[in-house]
Amino acid sequence: MKIASFNINGIKARLPALLDWLKEAEPDVVLVQEIKSVDHTFPREAIEDAGYSVETHGQKSFNGVAILSKLPLEDVTRGLPGDDEDEQARWIEATVAGDTGAIRLCGLYLPNGNPAPGPKYDYKLAWMERLKARAADLIASEECALMAGDYNVIPQPEDCHDPAVWADDALFLPQTRKAWQSIVNLGFTEALRTVNQQPETYTFWDYQAGAWPKNNGIRIDHFLLTPQAADHLVACNIDKHVRDREKPSDHVPIWVELDL
Repeated sequence: MKIASFNINGIKARLPALLDWLKEAEPDVVLVQEIKSVDHTFPREAIEDAGYSVETHGQKSFNGVAILSKLPLEDVTRGLPGDDEDEQARWIEATVAGDTGAIRLCGLYLPNGNPAPGPKYDYKLAWMERLKARAADLIASEECALMAGDYNVIPQPEDCHDPAVWADDALFLPQTRKAWQSIVNLGFTEALRTVNQQPETYTFWDYQAGAWPKNNGIRIDHFLLTPQAADHLVACNIDKHVRDREKPSDHVPIWVELDL
């Protein structure tokens, strides 16, 4: 089973790019972030014509997450538990079954948090605390599950082109990385770093200052697997070439292959 994550940075602006990549990569399931669309205006027909069912948790002009799947999606839930007043669309879950087993998929778009310090950074850290609580429940349940998406976290210095540039950014502040590591330490496997320890392995390049041709990127899109999911890990890779196409997202897809 091939499961991908892709921050599309606006589904309507990037729909041709998404459809081209779906045809090429043939993922079974895609967790999509930053759709920037309410549910009823999401261009589901074009994606359904490509062979995928669609579940969305949308928001006008901002945020928004979705799951695209060739396989039936069951028990779909929306919104990260822990704050009933949080109206930002950043979390969606569903269960999908493969040939040999099922997996719980959690798609997320973690807050950016800039400028830091400030209320946006406070919201980021509070959101990460809620994420940790949900992550702890997944570990305690001993189910095959993963949490994937745009975490807006640069875990290590080698995950950015120049740590000095990012030193005061909410994505790289020590408190952010400590919160990330506390989630991983619950018992999760970070899929990419399990199979690829190479530096300059990025998932995001800004549109400004020639970041892409200079390879001034950062790695902020991640897969975290429960032990039961990690037992099925076959591969994890980044489709870096997608960034070089016409009207690309500033992110590229990252995917895992599981023997399910």
